[in-house]
Amino acid sequence: MKTFSNIRFKKKTVQRFQEFSRRFFKTHTEALETMLDFFFYNEISPKETLGPNARTLETNIKKRINALIAIIKDIEKHQTQPTTAMLQLLFEQDTVKDKKPRLVAVNPKDKLFKEDSFATSLEAIELKKQKNSLKRDLEETKQQFEDILFSKIQVIKPSFGKPKLQLNMSIEELEALKENIKKSP
Repeated sequence: MKTFSNIRFKKKTVQRFQEFSRRFFKTHTEALETMLDFFFYNEISPKETLGPNARTLETNIKKRINALIAIIKDIEKHQTQPTTAMLQLLFEQDTVKDKKPRLVAVNPKDKLFKEDSFATSLEAIELKKQKNSLKRDLEETKQQFEDILFSKIQVIKPSFGKPKLQLNMSIEELEALKENIKKSP
């Protein structure tokens, strides 16, 4: 059994409400109940404004997301440098490892000990990189020298006089070797 009650409203308000409820709901009662439920469940007062509309909220959210992305990129650049440098060092290391571990004495009165540990660790990593590249260059130079010594040089024993060494290398090969030596640091 449905019971109805009358409430007095101004005509303009009644017309607006009827248009609204016809557009979205089957009955006026359903429309009014849904509105009351909305305010009750969301704990919103009908007198309060909800603030900015969806577009301004969206732009604010996008700005905050862009700020977060910038912060994360900054962290990746500046706070993970030691980690990336150490990883690069690991990949640059030769497969041959030293058999004897090296011990380094650190004196607390040293200047290096008092400096910022972050800067000194980066410097140490950079020095290790340079050392590895110099070792690699030395090995390449040794290999080139061995190739020349064992494959390009021959001992010639003449019938008279002392034995002599003869270099069997074309002029182009000699010029290329000179260029490589000039280019290397």
